[in-house]
Amino acid sequence: MKTSDFYYDLPPELIAQTPLPQRDQSRLLTLNRKTGEMQHRHFYEIIDFLKPGDCLVLNNSRVLPARLLGHRLPGGGAVEVLLLQDKGEGIWECLTKPGKKTQPGTELTFGEGALTATVVGAREDGNKLIQFHYEGIFLEILERLGKMPLPPYIKQELQDQERYQTVYSKVNGSAAAPTAGLHFTRELLDKVEQKGIAIAYITLHVGLGTFRPVKVEEVSQHHMHSEFCIMSQETADLLNQTKKAGGRIVCVGTTSCRTLESLAQEDGSFLEKSAWTDIFIYPGYQFKAMDALITNFHLPESTLVMLVSAFAGREKILAAYEEAVKQKYRFFSFGDAMFLY
Repeated sequence: MKTSDFYYDLPPELIAQTPLPQRDQSRLLTLNRKTGEMQHRHFYEIIDFLKPGDCLVLNNSRVLPARLLGHRLPGGGAVEVLLLQDKGEGIWECLTKPGKKTQPGTELTFGEGALTATVVGAREDGNKLIQFHYEGIFLEILERLGKMPLPPYIKQELQDQERYQTVYSKVNGSAAAPTAGLHFTRELLDKVEQKGIAIAYITLHVGLGTFRPVKVEEVSQHHMHSEFCIMSQETADLLNQTKKAGGRIVCVGTTSCRTLESLAQEDGSFLEKSAWTDIFIYPGYQFKAMDALITNFHLPESTLVMLVSAFAGREKILAAYEEAVKQKYRFFSFGDAMFLY
């Protein structure tokens, strides 16, 4: 199976640069996996496709304002630091720009000295280990000085940082948003519960590896990045009850899907658990947990296009993407949504 098997042609003007004023006004393309039938709807109509007894699984991870703009010392050259992973004791694994000028020993300053840092190590992949120096609470300093780490294909500045958070985001730790959830409003989630659909929460902290292109020709040779995920006892019980009663498990986003497929037992049941996952789902994968998926439109040749192709079939997915391009849907993080069932 070749990476090029998952290519589709996307006009650049269809890449959404800003979120819509109202979250649930996005368009929704529904795809029946068995028949290939498609419908063009709006996201607030997702309620029509969910049934009493289903369980909606949401990723409650919250995006850190992890992009810091500062200067190198001495000399004052500009530097950009992107926090990737908390290593403890004030040390973070980071991406830096310019990478060559942020070697171990380099001193950095942000917010006119409100936050300073020292590069203390370099990894083989080019990422740096940075020791931060500050007074007070690091997350509060980040909220003040940091910017949202928007994907590279979004060129416009985000006016309201909360629009890159889901309305149910709770646990700080992601370097990118679980974007399928951006379409939900509080009111829509209330309607979901009123219809008799359970809502379960998992946590998967999204890494920037989400945007890492597949550079190998043979799909099976690609190595996924690792991400940390958590399932509570309450969620495990809810999922087990749903399956036992014959309801569907509907994942919101590929992060929820990857968490459930990583943590499910061989028989598809669940236990309270946390783990690092590097699961790579591509065609041929046998799903243990998920019955339906709400997701955005993904980049050509990406691991996420491969995941949805594993679930709904490559030909059906590529046909749906072709239809979405024809109908001028908005693509990627701030774009429109799909429901695969």
